[in-house]
Amino acid sequence: MKYRQLGDSDLTVSEIALGSWLTYGGGVERQQAEACVHKAFDVGINFIDTANVYGRGAAESLLGEVLQGIDRSSYVLATKVFFPMSQSDQGLSAAQIYKQLDASLQRLGTDYVDLYQCHRYDSNTPLDETMAALTDVVQQGKVRYIGFSEWNPAQIQAALELPNVEKFVSSQPQYSMLWRQPEEKVFPLCADNGIGQIVWSPLAQGVLTGKYKPGAAPPADSRAANDKMNGFMQDLRSDRVLSAVQNLQPLADQLNISMAQLALAWILRDPRVSAAIVGASRPEQVVDNAAASGISLDEPMLREIDMVLGPALNQVAAR
Repeated sequence: MKYRQLGDSDLTVSEIALGSWLTYGGGVERQQAEACVHKAFDVGINFIDTANVYGRGAAESLLGEVLQGIDRSSYVLATKVFFPMSQSDQGLSAAQIYKQLDASLQRLGTDYVDLYQCHRYDSNTPLDETMAALTDVVQQGKVRYIGFSEWNPAQIQAALELPNVEKFVSSQPQYSMLWRQPEEKVFPLCADNGIGQIVWSPLAQGVLTGKYKPGAAPPADSRAANDKMNGFMQDLRSDRVLSAVQNLQPLADQLNISMAQLALAWILRDPRVSAAIVGASRPEQVVDNAAASGISLDEPMLREIDMVLGPALNQVAAR
């Protein structure tokens, strides 16, 4: 496993991070989830990403139990705040940040998180209120660094211009071979301001592993076949997209790597990316994903990937 600095922070994170969206505390049984976390540590992953809303606290609670007894300084723990936890609890007001952070810390069984992220932008709360509250929790020692997920360039710039507040060190956008929009504006703005990218859905929710075949039902043990986890996948599973993805297999074969490793190596080709966050329902998936760290793709290979995915890119970009 190779490691990268997260933005302008002093956090050193593994190039592959373990996420828990739709899986831990939700679609994946506890025993499997626990095995995946332990396997992640075995293969050098030191970065765990979760959120309060995942399973309405269940993912944080499970991680809190699994991480007990593991040296807290040996891993980087990230969580998020914004989405509804009840009919009255949501958003990025100061009151919500204080309340939800304390609840997250209790579930996680720790007195601090390394990275606290705004899961989305809150248009109903003044930005200076949000940033002041985030600054407070850093100064209190409950949070080491702050980040955001899926903010647009204007929102990012507005936060950068506020005086006397903590600066963001991370951005968490959706990014993959099939979803490249952040490259145009978000990546450059962040790079100029010491903000690293920790990207979600780098395997396009499993589509880039090649396990979903055009015209065929998804494998019974896959995310697409699990109604607890497949609600976000429909636009990635058109026959045009799946056919293009199948044509990546010969390229992976040339390098003697899996299609998942090809997709993750593509993500990590960009030094502006600090880590790719992967989900896993089985320890073998953790091992396969982790092995992508250190794989280098040359320019001819990158051009071939773009040629193969051309039709799929056009369709996904238009969604």
